[in-house]
Amino acid sequence: MPKNILVIDDEAAVRKSFVLALEDTDYHVDLAESGFKGVEMIGRQNYQLIFLDLKMPGLNGVETLRKIREIDAAVPVYIITAFYGEYLDELKGLADEGIEFQVLRKPIGSDQILTLTQIVLDQDTGVEWT
Repeated sequence: MPKNILVIDDEAAVRKSFVLALEDTDYHVDLAESGFKGVEMIGRQNYQLIFLDLKMPGLNGVETLRKIREIDAAVPVYIITAFYGEYLDELKGLADEGIEFQVLRKPIGSDQILTLTQIVLDQDTGVEWT
């Protein structure tokens, strides 16, 4: 059974970088160009991992994550952003509400995308952490 990943980012180049990083895997990658579209897709499909941009027009990543958690409280969500500082108070608010997420800073390379995805979804990558 394929493992489904959703990438929500308003930048086409970022979405494409995730597709390229994961193209030779068994993962199925869906793309959403906005928070609204991502939330709509989550309502129709089960995802095992979500990568979420923080700074987007319309529904930003914080608002999108709140809506994601209304639909699926357990799916791992990794916020990928270059604007962590701008949203620090809002992210602390999410954490205070008990909303779980991880934050990674852009830029993120193909190797990082692949390794993180394997760690989260496969739990058996052969990678030993010390």
